[in-house]
Amino acid sequence: MDDQLLAAFGAHIKKLRLSNSLSQEQLALRADIDRTYISGIERGKRNVSVINLFKIADALNIPASTLLDFKADNK
Repeated sequence: MDDQLLAAFGAHIKKLRLSNSLSQEQLALRADIDRTYISGIERGKRNVSVINLFKIADALNIPASTLLDFKADNK
């Protein structure tokens, strides 16, 4: 379940990033975090800290709660 949750969260972050026409590098620069961290999130390999969650939300100009508004595939 944990892997599915991280993968679903990563896909959601990628969708939000692309809807803002941002590359991983651009998002990382805006959020002041490493590009490889963004890549790890989007691939479901990183469990995001609260601080980085807020940094990403600020970089996307959205409320942090929007980042958590997704459903994991429980199949």
